[in-house]
Amino acid sequence: MSQAATQNQTSTTADAEFDVELRKVFKVFNSDTVVRGIDLGIRRGEFFSILGPSGCGKTTTLRLMAGFETPSSGELLIQGHFMNRVPPYRRPVNTVFQSYALFNHLTVWENVAFGLRLQKHTKADIQQRVDESLKLVKMDGFAKRFPAQLSGGQQQRVALARALVNRPAVLLLDEPLGALDLKLRKEMQMELSNLHRELGLTFVMVTHDQEEALSLSDRIAVMNQGKIEQIDSPEQIYQQPKTPFVADFIGDTNLFHGKIEGFYPTMLWVITDNGLKIKAKPPDAGSSLTSGSVVVSVRPESIRLSLSRPNEDVNSFEGRLRNVMYLGTHLHCLVDLTSGDRLTVMRPNLPTTFPSEDTPIYISWSPQDCLAIPIT
Repeated sequence: MSQAATQNQTSTTADAEFDVELRKVFKVFNSDTVVRGIDLGIRRGEFFSILGPSGCGKTTTLRLMAGFETPSSGELLIQGHFMNRVPPYRRPVNTVFQSYALFNHLTVWENVAFGLRLQKHTKADIQQRVDESLKLVKMDGFAKRFPAQLSGGQQQRVALARALVNRPAVLLLDEPLGALDLKLRKEMQMELSNLHRELGLTFVMVTHDQEEALSLSDRIAVMNQGKIEQIDSPEQIYQQPKTPFVADFIGDTNLFHGKIEGFYPTMLWVITDNGLKIKAKPPDAGSSLTSGSVVVSVRPESIRLSLSRPNEDVNSFEGRLRNVMYLGTHLHCLVDLTSGDRLTVMRPNLPTTFPSEDTPIYISWSPQDCLAIPIT
């Protein structure tokens, strides 16, 4: 039996749990391995984000899904069908790019209709579908304008309409809001969220913006050097990072390197490289972690500041307030401990007197608010 026949036999469309699957996928460019054995399943109808620093392989992964790149090895499936050799125009996906990629010589209406005309749809069908798509993204009143007559946010809406008019099963978003200013970016995040909820399509977004991924996604894959470090809900990614990289990359955190000195059923004692004794949670409930090197992560918003020594002895240390930055709703503080560690502390900007810089100060946090992550 041919490979294609075998693949067709194993394909499932109606009952597939995942809209997109990558199985042990590698991508090599000129002996440089950019994607390293990714296993990934994106569920039907979810908003899934791939997050990571520049050069981690996230855009290449999206291009593999779109068909703009071909896996060097491994399998890629969309709605249960193998897609390794299927060209982009035959895949049930559409891509929205950061650069919008609109045709400047065509009107908004013509840009959205372009793909349907190539596919030889009837005039009546094109008219109906283009009008519906423009209305969906609130651009029906701009049909006769050219891209140069639109703002960045309006151009992005047209790009979305053009992608949605073909009624794809999966919408791929490549840094879709990266070219927008901060205020407009926030507005478009809400638009994307509402659009996803209204359409029920599978959205796959690549971004380096942590806040964007945390606020929009059902699940997030954090990539680093071509590999996926963790796939989880935004809450778990932030509160229960599985690796030191994820803890450091997602949001702000304070990291202490050390070794486990003792353990209890639900807590670990860690001695840091600078001699601090910290009580911390293990990485998971029921974890078997009892020895070895770890990184302890403490989020800045979990740390308390006081001018007098706290009553509790656990996770309480003396230091000096070095810098305070006003951020509107919050104050960003730097504290140097007597151990030599420097910590970031975030506290609400309350209408109370705050200590001046270079003031002796105490910091403390609950053992429940710090996590010991094994170094592998």
